[in-house]
Amino acid sequence: MAGYDVDEVRKHFPALREGAAHFDGPGGSQVPEAVGEAVARTLCSAIANRGTVTAAERRADRVVLDARRAAADLVGGLPGGIVFGRSITQLTYDFSRTLAKDWQPGDEVIVTSLDHDANIRPWVQAARARDVTVRVAGFHPETGELDVAAVTDLLSERTRVVAVTAASNLLGTRPAVAEITARAHEAGALTYVDGVHLTPHTLVDVTALGADFYACSPYKFFGPHLGFVAARPELLETLRPDKLLPSTDAVPERFELGTLPYELLAGTTAAVDFLANLVPGDGSRRERLATSLRAVELHEDALATRLEDGLAAIAGVRLYGARTRHRTPTVLFTVDGVSPATVYTKLAERGVNAPAGTFYALECSRTLGLGDTGAVRAGIAPYTTGSEVDTLVTEVARVAGA
Repeated sequence: MAGYDVDEVRKHFPALREGAAHFDGPGGSQVPEAVGEAVARTLCSAIANRGTVTAAERRADRVVLDARRAAADLVGGLPGGIVFGRSITQLTYDFSRTLAKDWQPGDEVIVTSLDHDANIRPWVQAARARDVTVRVAGFHPETGELDVAAVTDLLSERTRVVAVTAASNLLGTRPAVAEITARAHEAGALTYVDGVHLTPHTLVDVTALGADFYACSPYKFFGPHLGFVAARPELLETLRPDKLLPSTDAVPERFELGTLPYELLAGTTAAVDFLANLVPGDGSRRERLATSLRAVELHEDALATRLEDGLAAIAGVRLYGARTRHRTPTVLFTVDGVSPATVYTKLAERGVNAPAGTFYALECSRTLGLGDTGAVRAGIAPYTTGSEVDTLVTEVARVAGA
């Protein structure tokens, strides 16, 4: 499309020079040079605990504040509501335990079978510890859709939290999150939205989504391995996590246990800046992100359609969730008579990285009838090309014996 030059984008990714076609982005994207340089530069600079006296202290403080602003720009939140952590799994466990302090026996939480287990198990385990009931909203295995009513029909005056994905990391399904959160709020419940798989593919607005907590992972959008949760600062003020006595009680720092990984935060800022400049343009970083991510969305959706059409034409290939109305560029498939692990291995031998498994979306895989084995997942990324899509289709056809 005009304005989006995938060949120019690819020049910034050293990993792509190795020659493999990467369809493994849903598990973690490749990283541009600017991100690696930001990480190395921060590690090699004089740095200390945050403060205002020495240059090293001021540098650490600046790195943290810059990363909060970048993360807020990315998801449409406020810098004072950005909480960083080692991973979304860790952060969700932390928040579930903190919120559970106010739960009473007989209260309820809602999770969905479409979600990654990181947005199911922490809530289930926190509920069990507090004698709280867990309600599970199911999706349609034939279509991959999670109906709004499947969630909202479970709401009651005892619902405390609704945990729902913004996009399935297995199928790509994008539920109507704004409708779900609006109904949850009417019932007096908080909403915890897993945005890990959505954020790399479209411009996110946490306010429009109605997410009280929005979880996100920079390593899915060209950044380093860590996670952050975006929330309203005034909501965070009402929560009291377990923490060390000498540590600050300020928000959002009270939720960040120990010293932050400054080099990873610098890499996160660099990743957001890189995303904002995928398409040349002017304006604020948020405005440039809107332009770039719209171009990315059009590029990726066109390639996802090309991939689905190509795979659908191969005898013995079965697609899952292909009839989902609104989804990310994620394609899940199996090949008759060939295990997903074998398909994965044979593709890798031919320079195509499309892994197989449940990818921690265990309940989703079981609902689809794929059990604990799962299927092959191919994700389109901003650096994916049409020729790579064609190569994947050709190699799957070879595996299938077509």
